[in-house]
Parts: sequence; structure tokens; C-alpha cells
Amino acid sequence: MTTTEKVQGRQFGRYLEDFEVGAIYRHWPGKTVTEYDDHLFCLLTMNHHPLHLNSHFAEETTEFGRNVVVGNYVYSLLLGMSVQDVSGKAIANLEIESLRHVKPTFHGDTIYGETEVLDVTPSKSKNDRGVVYVETRGYKQDGQIVCIFRRKVLVPKRSYGDTHGGDQPARPLPHA
Repeated sequence: MTTTEKVQGRQFGRYLEDFEVGAIYRHWPGKTVTEYDDHLFCLLTMNHHPLHLNSHFAEETTEFGRNVVVGNYVYSLLLGMSVQDVSGKAIANLEIESLRHVKPTFHGDTIYGETEVLDVTPSKSKNDRGVVYVETRGYKQDGQIVCIFRRKVLVPKRSYGDTHGGDQPARPLPHA
């Protein structure tokens, strides 16, 4: 390859100018939640509630009759799914305005996510960035919404990216 050839990379996040109010980003791929995923997350975060970890308890004492996936895992999964489309270039995540767990998720359910741009506001104090306000919705394989959250993300303008290493800042070039 010559030095004049352009190497194309996969998009990771967006600059402020790339966001448009009303745009919806459908995150791909989805993720099937396993019992292992749920239990590991519970153990890592020290959430030992038997609703999530004890199948006998869930069968005998809950209306669902089985373990419910811990909501913060579902939220974290959706947040992670949205990074490539929404916050991959973010300077900072500023705020989680709201978080609603609408329906339960169970082991074996596949979660899909999408994010809608609600507002884009250029910064008044620094002309190289702005705030993107988004709503992310997570739903199961049957289309049933399970989780909705809204957040604000501080995102750079393209001029910021140009002065801070472009689309892949701090990436070294290979050499022998």
C-alpha cells in the first residue's frame, strides 16, 4: 500500500455534526442473555438478591416462577451496545436523566437496542463540542420493550477530532 492510499476503518462513534434530531440508530448485533452472564454480573456487583441467583426462590415466591435478569445488567448491555453508534467519540457521559425497567428479562432472552437522538446542543463555552441528548430503548426478541433510558453525552465536533488525533487517536502505525 502506498502512503497516498486511504485506509478505511469502521465508524466508532460520531462527531457532533453527524447527529441529527430524530435519527434512530439500531444497534447490532443483539445479545442473548445467559444464566452465566446474569449470575456473573450479580456476583461482580455484589447483588446477591435471590430473585436473580436462586431458582428455587424464584419458582416458589415470585409471579414469574423463574429468575429475572438483574436490571442493571440489561441497562449496561444496552449502554455498551450504543457506544459504537452514539458515544464512541464522547468526551464524557454527563448524565443519565432517567432509567426505567419496563418488563422483565429472563435467561435465554435476546436483547436488541436502538437509540433516538432527541436534541443536539452546541456548547456555549467551548466551540469544539456540544451535548447530544438521546433515548435508548431495549427490547426482546418478540419486540417487547424491557428498558428505556435517557442520557446526555458531551461529544466533540470534527475540529476537536482533527486536533486530537482524528478518528483513531493514539493508534500507532505498524513497523518492522
